[in-house]
Amino acid sequence: MKILYIFPHPDDESFGVAQAISKQRREGHEVYLLTLTKGGATKQRHKYGYSVEEMGEVRYQEMLNVAKTLDLTGMNVLDLPDSGLKEMDPRDIEKVVKDEIETLKPNVVVTYAVHGISGFHDHLIIHGIVKRVYVKLAEKHDYLKRLAFFTLTEENAAKQTHFKISGSKDEEIDCVIKVDEIDMEKMHKSLDCYVTFQETILASKIHEQMTNEVVFEIFMEDHQPKLNDLFEKLKK
Repeated sequence: MKILYIFPHPDDESFGVAQAISKQRREGHEVYLLTLTKGGATKQRHKYGYSVEEMGEVRYQEMLNVAKTLDLTGMNVLDLPDSGLKEMDPRDIEKVVKDEIETLKPNVVVTYAVHGISGFHDHLIIHGIVKRVYVKLAEKHDYLKRLAFFTLTEENAAKQTHFKISGSKDEEIDCVIKVDEIDMEKMHKSLDCYVTFQETILASKIHEQMTNEVVFEIFMEDHQPKLNDLFEKLKK
């Protein structure tokens, strides 16, 4: 099967779904990543004296290492304005998402849940954009089988004190992917690829808080008991 993850920034994939990606690749699925910005606007750039453009290029190079670490089938990193998606015509963002989906023809598309976990504007915007594009494309393309939203349990969200983050209620969660130790190791290595972000990564204690379960909501589906992977019980 083929799955496309869509996130706004570098490291979004490593802060959440890297261990699931590792497992999906080991199981033989094609896994693609679309990142809308190079993340150059991060305040970390001031520490290194980089401009937004210079920081974006550094983070892009770090993402290339992530792609190798996670054995991604393909990765596309765009250069839309970091922290500026809210200022864009949403139709322009929809177009790049639409083009990527129609080029790759994934069976499953994944993005952030409605709360964006962190509540960051770019995260909230990408949820609405991807949902709208998916609904429109699914009407005419039968290769699209499922739209899923990466989230956290409320319990795990409450453990994070460095960031203010949100999770989903248990009844909202439709899929729990349990990963193996090798997948956890890949997740840790992918986080380590972000050399310029290590100060934040260490301060957040994200390495210690990551678990071997990655959870998702599934759009317009209700699964109780919860699915074990995102390809289970796909619509015909």
